[in-house]
Amino acid sequence: MSVSSLKGGVGKTSVTMGLASAALQQGVRTLVVDLDPHADSTTGLAVKRGSGTEAGQLLRDAKRAKLSEHVVRSGWVDLLPEERRSTAKLDVIVGSALSATFDRPDIRPRDMRRLKTLLDGVTGYDLILVDCPPSLAGLTRIGWAASNGVLLVAEPSLFSVAGTERTMRAIRMFSNEYAPQLKSAGVVVNRARADSTEHEYRLLEMERLYKEKLMLPVLEENPFWQQIQGAAYPAHQWPGDQVRDLAKSFDQLLKQLL
Repeated sequence: MSVSSLKGGVGKTSVTMGLASAALQQGVRTLVVDLDPHADSTTGLAVKRGSGTEAGQLLRDAKRAKLSEHVVRSGWVDLLPEERRSTAKLDVIVGSALSATFDRPDIRPRDMRRLKTLLDGVTGYDLILVDCPPSLAGLTRIGWAASNGVLLVAEPSLFSVAGTERTMRAIRMFSNEYAPQLKSAGVVVNRARADSTEHEYRLLEMERLYKEKLMLPVLEENPFWQQIQGAAYPAHQWPGDQVRDLAKSFDQLLKQLL
């Protein structure tokens, strides 16, 4: 499942991490592939700097590399109760700036299939999340070509709604030409504010535009979310009740995806 947005700053990586947290809590064996050159998912999933083989290098060696030898365990697993650690599985293919060498608008079709080549034959996971950069250049196309679906992340704002429409059209075109298995899995609305008239209007607009593709619940803005990410912590293990409702929302979204 590729997590995508053609507009930056909508919380795409935050949604990836929230779903990974829900998966870890529910015992869903998960691999996160960090294709974003900024590598924010890698940092947020508490992977130590210098661990593992970078995604960019693995893409270069796609025909020779064995993916299972290069995954790194997320530090989140160590935060679980001891009796659950041995069975929990949350692995990461680490991101780095090296991936940017593939982020070209003119990427060749054979290069688009590099991640698919790496993932073919990989077993032991119930879910693979691919965190894509906020563009339609090479890395996003590499992620889409390897995925069964694209989860779009949007904010309830004019520019984000327009960007999501463009992305849905791009998915249809890409699927027709390069990846017939690819579908638009749904649209997750992030950072909604219940007290905003503009957000309420945009949510109604999204319901009309996306219909059954709009996934519920909507993720409400939470002032503690940045603090949790800054601590490289899973939402479901955060002490206190500040993010309990947010964690439950990710549980429901994950259930729909699976």
